[in-house]
Amino acid sequence: MKNSSTIPGFADVSRIDSLTPDIRPAKIATGTDGHRARLRARFLQGGPAAVAEHELIEMVLFLAVPRRDTKPIARALLARFGSFAAAISAPLNQLMEVDGIGEAGATSLKIIQAAAQRLTRAEVLYRPVLNNWDRLMEYLQAVLAREVVEQFRVLFLDNRNRLLGDETQGVGTVNHTPVYPREVIKRALDLRATAIILVHNHPSGDPSPSVQDIEMTKEIKAAAAALSIVLHDHVIVGNGQWLSFRKTGLL
Repeated sequence: MKNSSTIPGFADVSRIDSLTPDIRPAKIATGTDGHRARLRARFLQGGPAAVAEHELIEMVLFLAVPRRDTKPIARALLARFGSFAAAISAPLNQLMEVDGIGEAGATSLKIIQAAAQRLTRAEVLYRPVLNNWDRLMEYLQAVLAREVVEQFRVLFLDNRNRLLGDETQGVGTVNHTPVYPREVIKRALDLRATAIILVHNHPSGDPSPSVQDIEMTKEIKAAAAALSIVLHDHVIVGNGQWLSFRKTGLL
């Protein structure tokens, strides 16, 4: 009997191995590559709640640190700064003091912070600010709550109380920022703003106003009123909390 491989219409069994695609299961990656693949899969399937804070930092660092285990770096960041939010908000020079964080890694973390701020800012743009107060507070917390020095900012609003601009007017020390009412009002006129909201942070975390805060607010209110510009509020941002002058009867 002839071998089936020589009979017309039959495949040459000697060539089957070379012609048949490899349908065996792919090898499961091991080591760093395997860990990254499993972590990405868990994140994609379960969302942010499926990963711990240090794992989220690991994933941020994947592209910036391609050939190194990022878990020890992530844990070092959490040990140094206490949380994911505090880590991405940390000053650049402090981030780069952590072993394994070079310029690329630090930049990746700061990009995440910038993205978070852009997302929260988008929630208040083109909408009446006073009708979206909770969203505004979320944005101000994202921008200011973890700053290590004081910033004084002004939100400039149009006649529909929509945001025309959010600008830093001064940066100071851990407990003081110089503020010049004349410069605040001049900028409001430049933008044709009809109302403003003053904002500054207290790096200590306590949003209680100082005597200087109260006096400065009165000065700006008087200067604004003289030019028919309304001072809606002065908000002091602490770490996880905030204080409204209007709601506490100080304005």
